[in-house]
Amino acid sequence: MTTESVADLFVDRRYSRKIDDGDGGFVHVHDIGSGPPVIIQQAFGPSPGTSAWLTWKGVVEKLQDSYRCILLDFPNFGLSSRRAINEPAHEVCARNTFHVMDELGIDSAPVLGTSMGGTVAIVMALQQPERVDRMMIGACHASTGGDPYTLAPFPSEVLRRFAESRENPPSPALIRQLLRSIVYDEELVTPELVEALYEWRLRDVAVNGEGGGGPSYPHSRLADLSSISTPTLIVHGRFDRMVPLEHATLLMSYLSQANLVVLNRCGHWPPFEFPQEYAAHARRFLEAKQ
Repeated sequence: MTTESVADLFVDRRYSRKIDDGDGGFVHVHDIGSGPPVIIQQAFGPSPGTSAWLTWKGVVEKLQDSYRCILLDFPNFGLSSRRAINEPAHEVCARNTFHVMDELGIDSAPVLGTSMGGTVAIVMALQQPERVDRMMIGACHASTGGDPYTLAPFPSEVLRRFAESRENPPSPALIRQLLRSIVYDEELVTPELVEALYEWRLRDVAVNGEGGGGPSYPHSRLADLSSISTPTLIVHGRFDRMVPLEHATLLMSYLSQANLVVLNRCGHWPPFEFPQEYAAHARRFLEAKQ
């Protein structure tokens, strides 16, 4: 696979740009479509290959005719800056997102985020609720470092696989194992996707070296969630092996304005696994009267 074709899975250069992140680096974004702006945050997954475009492309194709979709890659993922993070990572991502909104002249907007992006959306709603019109989240914790599980084991299968992939030399086998734990349908883990993530990882290690993510800085925000009045839709995969379904019900119990959609035969990446269904839920949610 050529370098150009590898990159095509993670970026569409027609809509790609880099924007100052307010912390001395830059955030890579896709700016696509027309209409009211919607902020879309990437999902957690194999680094550095996971990008907003990889996980959200199918959804954006269904929304871009009605919405201006702003997709963000987080620090140390996709094409955004590589840097050490010495504070809770989701707070860094929230701060960078607000700065990007400022740079684009967006006062407020709905925020869509799954996995890591969902947690960032929650932080944004806590810090500057007037800038988050509504949020569609899922497959996420409320807090950096994770929240306690009642039944499911911790660390989860995905976190264990991620640690293996980071602690060992880049390997297609380890990336394949990680992806197969992230998604429910293993047919989505194509040889082309594995090869692309492997080559992307090799290239990033050669340029930037390993590491850079910084420590987790666990701390709980569960007690703060009751202050959020932002209309919220939680979309969660029934067979999520990183953030179990029980956690979606936990979030809903704290978020007074939240509704829950459970996608059957779905893992940790709902926008990637079921883009058409996810986009349909997103349209109804974005168009509903508050």
